[in-house]
Amino acid sequence: MDSIANWRFIRKHFNTTFKTSLSVAIASVDKDNRPTVTPIGTFFLNKDQTGFYFEKFPEKIPNNVKINKNVCVLGVNSSKWFWIKALYKLKFDSYPAIRLYGVLGEKRKATDIEISRLNRRMKTTKGLKGNAYLWGDMKYVRDIKFTMAEGVNIGKMTEAL
Repeated sequence: MDSIANWRFIRKHFNTTFKTSLSVAIASVDKDNRPTVTPIGTFFLNKDQTGFYFEKFPEKIPNNVKINKNVCVLGVNSSKWFWIKALYKLKFDSYPAIRLYGVLGEKRKATDIEISRLNRRMKTTKGLKGNAYLWGDMKYVRDIKFTMAEGVNIGKMTEAL
């Protein structure tokens, strides 16, 4: 999948991923070459094949990036209707999951625009106690520059994509 030509579709897919799964999975590799997968609920894509996530809770990624800056981000459309429709039609209309391969940047202070994007995403939970615990005091982000995208194939049901 050409990440540049399909970037709008990729961004739409990851927006759906957040709505249906509330997070993405970021895979990184530790010093012993062991892969580690971290769920991230504060992941955003920009318009230019880049993205970022807020780095408050991840423990493995900050250590792994010191050794290997390469990551893979997996976004899965977990909508029940998306899957039921595909099962009925025996085909998916779009990829059920997309992998984005990229390189992590340095941890840095979040911009006002990035904090605004986070607040807009989390506004439906603003009145809940857990909102302040999880998403309050988010100050730092880590950028990701994406180099490749790959739709996840599931046999015959994704053959036409």
